[in-house]
Amino acid sequence: MGGELEEMGPVDYVVVEFPKSRLDGTAFPLLVDLVDRGIIKILDLAFVEKDEDGTVRGVELRDLDVEGVELEMFEGASSSLLDQGDLEEVGVALLPGSAAGVLVYENAWAAPFASALRRGGGQLVAGGRIPIQAILAALDAAGDE
Repeated sequence: MGGELEEMGPVDYVVVEFPKSRLDGTAFPLLVDLVDRGIIKILDLAFVEKDEDGTVRGVELRDLDVEGVELEMFEGASSSLLDQGDLEEVGVALLPGSAAGVLVYENAWAAPFASALRRGGGQLVAGGRIPIQAILAALDAAGDE
């Protein structure tokens, strides 16, 4: 397994919150496309709901009510990186009456580059993501100058 890990790209996660009644499935085909094109590899995909009373629970893929999308292809997408504690932590951040999808994925597109850096002794010392809202705000501020 160590050799496989050496060849992996960076691993990220996203948590996307939405009202429980609003999961329409339009993003799932786009996710499949990213996998099919080798851009990402799904390591974990989980869903949680938070009731109005604050109760948090995991939701099985087969129990999601998404019309027109076959979710079976995502079943078994579990590397065990996510555990119950992680899902409970996600639940704390959710608004009552909402749900969230939690996706852990490898940036497969970056694997050759990341592997070459590691073989050359490189080590990631910082990373991050700039939210699109921050970029828009910075561009708006720059336009006002």
